[in-house]
Amino acid sequence: MVEQHVARIHTDNVVLDIGGGVGALILYTAPDLVGKEIELSPVGDDAHRTHTDVHERITAGRTLFTAVYPALAMGDYTIWNLAGQAAGRVTIRDGEVTEQAWPDP
Repeated sequence: MVEQHVARIHTDNVVLDIGGGVGALILYTAPDLVGKEIELSPVGDDAHRTHTDVHERITAGRTLFTAVYPALAMGDYTIWNLAGQAAGRVTIRDGEVTEQAWPDP
């Protein structure tokens, strides 16, 4: 199955599924990452990765470039760069939305 990437500005709300051991992540990036997939994996479990696309979003009149992970089990995650190398780390907490900037080498 081929994934389809839709190039559009997102103005709709994002539904987050948090609580009960689950949190969410908003990863802020640069505009040149729009349409790119950013992977995360639980620390120590590099083989089990999840990914999402970076989208251009308009929120409260501001343009942002974000990758949103709406439901992640609480714990520590590795952020992988586009070359497949570990580029950063983030902690997800139960019932919270974590906001972090894209790791800049």
